[in-house]
Amino acid sequence: MKAQKLGAWIAIAIGATYFIVPLLGTIEFSLRMRRDAYSFDAYLSVFSDERFRETFGYSMMMALLTIVFGMLLIVPTAYWVRLRMPQMRQVVEFITLLPLVIPAIVIVFGYLRMYNSSSFLPMTASTTGTNILLVFSYITLSLPYMYRSVDTAMRAIDVRTLTEAAQSLGASWWTIMFKCIFPNVMSGILSGAFITLAIVMGEFTFAALLSRPAFGPYLQLVGANRAYEPSALAVIAFSITWLSMGLLNLVSRIGRSRPAKA
Repeated sequence: MKAQKLGAWIAIAIGATYFIVPLLGTIEFSLRMRRDAYSFDAYLSVFSDERFRETFGYSMMMALLTIVFGMLLIVPTAYWVRLRMPQMRQVVEFITLLPLVIPAIVIVFGYLRMYNSSSFLPMTASTTGTNILLVFSYITLSLPYMYRSVDTAMRAIDVRTLTEAAQSLGASWWTIMFKCIFPNVMSGILSGAFITLAIVMGEFTFAALLSRPAFGPYLQLVGANRAYEPSALAVIAFSITWLSMGLLNLVSRIGRSRPAKA
């Protein structure tokens, strides 16, 4: 048993070293912009860059829209499949897995082919239309994570009993959905939302090919033209991702300890 524990700790140490050492090296390099001294000059340079503020704000707005519209699409779908069409569950799960096996560049070229300025629905002919198309792209990209988060949360409650109880009290479908189902799967919604936020903030392909001023293309542009700022941006992006994962873990714990509402 002691040998097994020792081996497990050695494996953990090797894995931690594999991930932590490059991160520490990146942090250390981002602080070396000033010769022979550690400083936050690279971070100050990043935060003072107007393009950083514009692209970061744009991606945050796109992430918020993606989360809201993705939630309005996925929660009713997961609810209806679980309540009325359980035989379609495997089909829906297969569809939501497609963004994992179809490359993003294939999806975005398909969008450009279908919604270009000469098509029946020329969404790329205007800035607003392109922004809407980018939100749809992000929703597609986040489908596997958002759907599974919501579906897992929905497994923890008795959807049929909640629905029948609400109907017996005269509740409409609108009331059932937004006052019974949404509050009880909020932990799953928030888990999917944090993952979606991390995906949108680091996504490059959709934003670049749709020519949108997002944070992902800005990361690539800075990385190709500067030395220390890319390391600072990498640390910032890493911090956003880990903050999202930490909030996800916190929400999951709160969701497990909270009883279902009727």
